[in-house]
Amino acid sequence: MAEKRWLAAYVKMHHEKRVRDRLTAMGIENFLPVQEEVRQWSDRRKKVERVLISMMIFVHVDPEEQRTVITHPSILRYLTLRGEHSPSEIPQKQMERFRFMLDHSESAVNFTADDLRPGEKVRVIKGSLAGIEGELITMEGKTKIAIRIQQLGCAEVEINASMVEKIT
Repeated sequence: MAEKRWLAAYVKMHHEKRVRDRLTAMGIENFLPVQEEVRQWSDRRKKVERVLISMMIFVHVDPEEQRTVITHPSILRYLTLRGEHSPSEIPQKQMERFRFMLDHSESAVNFTADDLRPGEKVRVIKGSLAGIEGELITMEGKTKIAIRIQQLGCAEVEINASMVEKIT
């Protein structure tokens, strides 16, 4: 049996949740980064799932499943590096950190495609994100921890600097 790997697939605009549901029904492991948030309309408030990275879903597939996934009508293509022809693999450790951050963060996680300047490597020692490793950054005067996802960008969440320790 071939080794499974994480790949990022581009999907049609606003089809992310439908693709997630279809892949799950097909038995293909996938991950759609979403967060619940409360939206306010003039007449009501409602909890909605917000897709963190629009037009993208992550799949954990072997080569046969990889061919099956790309046949789905709403999946456009896999993420590839410039000049490459095969899909770009996302390291398992980065996916684990990203999923952990989404599952355990008490505040909203934001995703940016901007490549952040490397900061100090830190490990969270307190709170719901304890154990996660990333880079400590300051954006707009706020301290945040960032998790890099190769070829895509960074996920970041606001955190108190007293809750992290420097990794040496």
